[in-house]
Amino acid sequence: MKRRIISGLLVASMAFALLTGCGNKSEKESTESSGDENTLTVWCWDPAFNINAIQEAEKIYQKDNPEFKLEVVETPWEDLQTKVTTAASSNQIDTLPDIVLMQDDAFQKNVISYPDAFVDLTDTGIDYSQFAEGKVSASIVDGANYGVPFDNGAVIACYREDILEQAGFTTADFEDITWDKYIEQGKVVLEKTGKPLLSCLAGETDVLAMMLRSAGGGFFDEEGNALIADNKILKEVVETYIELVKSGVLIEVNDWDQYIGSLNNETVAGTINGCWIMASIQTAEDQAGKWKITNMPKLDGASSATNYANQGGSSWAVTKGSKNPELAADFLGSTFGGSVELYDNILSTGAIATYQPAADSEKYAETNDFFGGEEVYTKIVEYAGQVPDTINGVYFYEARDAVGTAITNIIAGADIDAELKTAQETVEFSMQ
Repeated sequence: MKRRIISGLLVASMAFALLTGCGNKSEKESTESSGDENTLTVWCWDPAFNINAIQEAEKIYQKDNPEFKLEVVETPWEDLQTKVTTAASSNQIDTLPDIVLMQDDAFQKNVISYPDAFVDLTDTGIDYSQFAEGKVSASIVDGANYGVPFDNGAVIACYREDILEQAGFTTADFEDITWDKYIEQGKVVLEKTGKPLLSCLAGETDVLAMMLRSAGGGFFDEEGNALIADNKILKEVVETYIELVKSGVLIEVNDWDQYIGSLNNETVAGTINGCWIMASIQTAEDQAGKWKITNMPKLDGASSATNYANQGGSSWAVTKGSKNPELAADFLGSTFGGSVELYDNILSTGAIATYQPAADSEKYAETNDFFGGEEVYTKIVEYAGQVPDTINGVYFYEARDAVGTAITNIIAGADIDAELKTAQETVEFSMQ
């Protein structure tokens, strides 16, 4: 669950176009329309998960503040990152909204790179001791808190129980297994049903990162040095990934919409991702009762291997472009940092709390009919407690992208050791 740091700063040549043309409204429209002192603007992505959560928070805050309003602008993460980069690097902080959602892996790097863009929330009254320590650490820079923690990213493996049964399996056959066993059983599922077990974005490293983290591994050592070329755990991860692709047990798709589509249109028999993926799976209402969850496979050769990892997760930030940062901080602190009711309301979408009082709610012991009528929330909290500590590193995104390029080349026939060496050199150059 330790999700620390990163980057992901996109090229300036694309930045201006994205600054003026992304989301439901342009930045200028979204910020200027919030002239009302009781209205805050928010940038975030994913209507079923993040946008739903912030709108539920709005309803709760309105109970004591009836004139309060949010203007939520749907903004894909890549676009949001580029807009923040552009605004901060061009001294146009006033074009930013009051609140932005920030991926945990990117939070610290953004604050370090653009210290004048974000509000220090340390002394705003938010009780950070009520959150999981690993979650809070993702948005701390120089001892100051810049974020309000949101969702849990504990990894779950989700399976279509009805499809597995056609191949003679149940989800229980995929609990506490290794990746070798996963591939072995996946080949049987593919042969008997024509469906792969898993899909992911081509050129991305999310599946690799989960494998790596499940064994306590990372792209960097404890001193922050790149650890790619001579990383035994990473090499096993890469070899396993290549076998997944070559066996057909995993299919690569071109973009996020195709990935979600592969789940909702029954192209694949399962997925492995952060528990937040439940929100997107549940949009296919006709599949209710057909899905079940368990833990992820573990590496076969690593002595530190476990069946648990963390993937994703995000936190809310108040920008210095806000016209009313005090209201923004109070809103976030009163809801995401202080309302068990909010976390109860959004639990059905897969938004598992890192706000500890919410975890004691009776809601967490409830069953979920969509996922086989099981106590999935209790199970996910248990998984989160077994995630090994990892080091993401400040240059996590640079390493992720370099390894992603290596994977693409390896799949095309390049040598694993040579490609990992090139990835190491690429990251070291970025770090200079």
